[in-house]
Amino acid sequence: MKKKILITVALLLCFGAVFAWFAGIDGKWNAMLKGPDGNEFPISYTFKTADTTLMGTVTSSIGTFDISDGKVKGDSLWFTAHINTMKIKNKGRYYSDGDSISLRVGMRSTHTTLKRAIEK
Repeated sequence: MKKKILITVALLLCFGAVFAWFAGIDGKWNAMLKGPDGNEFPISYTFKTADTTLMGTVTSSIGTFDISDGKVKGDSLWFTAHINTMKIKNKGRYYSDGDSISLRVGMRSTHTTLKRAIEK
């Protein structure tokens, strides 16, 4: 009986550690995104997680837009950005150092690296 309790406690602690680690993705992230014409423009993401669900917004010079269908699993994340009438799928990887997210944006596989915004 003690063994089952210890195993259950150990598993709960492991799951708690994983979710606490992913809580680190919450907040604002900035990047420079290269457009189809080769020009770069600033873009920021605000993420909020709840269990394995990822929510938030994307902000660029044309406005702020919601994200949907967001998921986090392991060190991976997926979401759809709704920018005006377009639905742009995003796929990324969150690095354990907590300072960057590698993100592939849209069908053209534009790649950018998000950096955590510094709070003032």
